[in-house]
Amino acid sequence: MNDESLQHDVLDELGDHGLQEIEGLLGRDASGAREFVDTTVSEISGGLLDRAVTAPDEVQQAFAEAQEAPLQGVVTLGGLGTGGLMDGLLTRLADPAANAVAKKTGLPPATVTRVIELLIPVLVSVLSKRAAHGSQR
Repeated sequence: MNDESLQHDVLDELGDHGLQEIEGLLGRDASGAREFVDTTVSEISGGLLDRAVTAPDEVQQAFAEAQEAPLQGVVTLGGLGTGGLMDGLLTRLADPAANAVAKKTGLPPATVTRVIELLIPVLVSVLSKRAAHGSQR
């Protein structure tokens, strides 16, 4: 999984409105919010890769489900818990990622956790679209 490509896709999916919401929560400008998103996506994708080694069946099932039913924005309306196996997997990776990002950025863990809660549905949507496109090749 290419971190830069995934980061770009997440920022595209977030759009200006989503990025502005993150700016407000973090008290940072657009550049700071983008940097935060990049750092967070990198941490979560690293956790996902680690999980693929330690629990490959769980990761394979999550991607298989994502290939069958791309969410295309529906998940972004429902928040956490609405994205099936992929949502559950990413939600489990959120706490370790939040701790790592809080240490790297110096932001309060509660703030980082809140922003990650906003990013999880976006990540689910992006990964579901990628999985669906991968199955069509």
